[in-house]
Amino acid sequence: MTDQAVDTGEARLSGHAATEHRFLGRARELKELRADIERAGLDTLSGRKAPRARVLLIAGRPGSGRTSLAEELVRQVAGRYPGGVLRARLSEPDGTPVPVENTARDLLTALELPAPAGAAEEDLTAALRTALTGRRTLLLLDDAAGAEQVDALLPDAPDSLVVAVSSGPLTGIADVRPCTLGGLDTKSAVELLTRYTGSVRITVDPRSAESLVEACQGHPAALVLAGGWLAARPKAAVSDLAKRLHTDADDGSTPTARVFRLVHDQLPGQSARILRLLCLAPAGLVDPHTASSLAGCSIDAARGCLDDLVALGLLHPVESPLPQYQVPGWLHPLLRALAQSQERPAELQLARARMLERTVRLLHSCRLITETDSPQAREKLNAMPREARFPTPRAAADWLRVRRPALLASVRLAVADGELDTLARRLMSQLVRAMAAHVGTQAAAPDLYGVHGLVLDVAERRGLPREKAAALLNLGDLDAQTGRTRAALARYRAALDAGRQANDPYATGRAMESVGGAHQELGDYDRAADWFGRALAERLARGEHPEAARLYGRTATAHTYAGRYGEALRNWRAALAGYRRSGDVAASARALSEIARVQEYAGRPEESLRTCQEAVEWARRAEDTRLQAALQLRLADTLDRMGDPAAARLHRSAAERMLGEEPSEDDTLQDQGAEACEIRTASSED
Repeated sequence: MTDQAVDTGEARLSGHAATEHRFLGRARELKELRADIERAGLDTLSGRKAPRARVLLIAGRPGSGRTSLAEELVRQVAGRYPGGVLRARLSEPDGTPVPVENTARDLLTALELPAPAGAAEEDLTAALRTALTGRRTLLLLDDAAGAEQVDALLPDAPDSLVVAVSSGPLTGIADVRPCTLGGLDTKSAVELLTRYTGSVRITVDPRSAESLVEACQGHPAALVLAGGWLAARPKAAVSDLAKRLHTDADDGSTPTARVFRLVHDQLPGQSARILRLLCLAPAGLVDPHTASSLAGCSIDAARGCLDDLVALGLLHPVESPLPQYQVPGWLHPLLRALAQSQERPAELQLARARMLERTVRLLHSCRLITETDSPQAREKLNAMPREARFPTPRAAADWLRVRRPALLASVRLAVADGELDTLARRLMSQLVRAMAAHVGTQAAAPDLYGVHGLVLDVAERRGLPREKAAALLNLGDLDAQTGRTRAALARYRAALDAGRQANDPYATGRAMESVGGAHQELGDYDRAADWFGRALAERLARGEHPEAARLYGRTATAHTYAGRYGEALRNWRAALAGYRRSGDVAASARALSEIARVQEYAGRPEESLRTCQEAVEWARRAEDTRLQAALQLRLADTLDRMGDPAAARLHRSAAERMLGEEPSEDDTLQDQGAEACEIRTASSED
């Protein structure tokens, strides 16, 4: 990434981090774990068939190499599991447990199965278990915070295997096979150091290398830091570092903490400050923009610093088309303690605010690049700093995809902070708009459901009825789309109360119409017609005639479902008059088509035939081929019922010719539903 523009090039590694890392040591543990896979479980020994997947537990302190061991085990045995390997991380870098419903949704997505937005944890975990039943699957659950997380995700498939990584036991899960990690054996630990220092420095003084391993207690994270420190100082003796660490051993801290303190204290000032502030990075994911905004330095300087930290073993590069790095879980508490001791609270809050502000600008730019047909959008984009602009829509989409976990974590952290609600509201607004522009509201619905829920939290905390109404409407729409109509109805009613409190006619009208739509979906057509009528009265009072015409049509539809054809015809004719008054030819054709449908239902085929012919003419004027074809088919059906099969065949043939010339699309007559309600904020960045 450069100062000129958002870079989409490959992430480049520096120093020893670019070398291939072969798995070291742990031969005994691997042998035991593989034996545990083959060993009969307690259920089998008692003559019963195991009801669930076997669980292997790899327990150890963060930084002990527990995840590396789990990945090596998975690599060795993956061929036995034709159902594939699934991976999930169950804790955030700061130790916060990931909600089970989020993990279940991610696993369902990995299986390319639907995970409805807003679905309850029980529904998602049940769907996951159903999907894994009968499959021989290997599931790696990293950094489990507790047994309840693992238990909720266990497949009901005895031939599957779950490898769980945790700091302690998983009490409550039956027949767990634990493997507790200590330090590496001396030979493997020395080899790990050699990867960083080179063989010469170890060969000339093997006893010092062994002494350094002893001072690090064979802990992989401490050894990596020690190796990185030595690699950055070719003239430093291994013996000097070993003596220093042995001397500092009396302070009661862990070996990793001692080596980290040494590494941090000898970093240049700017690099040390960037490192400390990385404890604020959302989801532990860092890119040059994040580091630059946290420290208030240039992007080039931040990029160089991050590469130096990778070489020292303090960051892990992430495989990604964009430069991105991961803060190791074991490092996060050390960084947080250091930041709290060396940075003033106001400075930490300012760094967090700078990071959120930069993210808002990038999201704004990410959305604007999709609106290049708009002169206003081009003007706003050109007015932004070059480093915040994306060269192409594809580059913006790639950035949004790669940074998605960090962006969602940014929103959660900003809302949880409680002191940056204005920035949090702007961030959520821009994230929703960017995801809608690049991903689409349907594809992004699971993520957007969570964001709208956070908007609602902020709105209720700050007493913002307008934003509360918008969030409730969005949540209600997503509930309705996934079949939770009663939950959607409750949201819409709450949105109506909030809209009235805010004196927001847009939200109030939308809520009334949505309440009517929910009642219609539930089959309560009387209430549906009543609520559509209330929304219609509000539109008419404000002189919004096009919207009023549409609501006449929705009211007519409810009356049609209820069998009140006279009321339905009156409302459809009122809708037709409104469409003609506004000059909407296509809508007029669709209204005539619906009038013909109702007339046919009412047992008036001659009137229906005449109206349908008129609708065909209007559809021809609107150049709506799909509607013309649908009307021709309706004419054919009506003529069949009137006893004129020859004329019916002519109309059916005409419809087939029209449909053969057009690409397949959704039925033009299908109701498109209400538009999404935007998150509204006080931001001027629209």
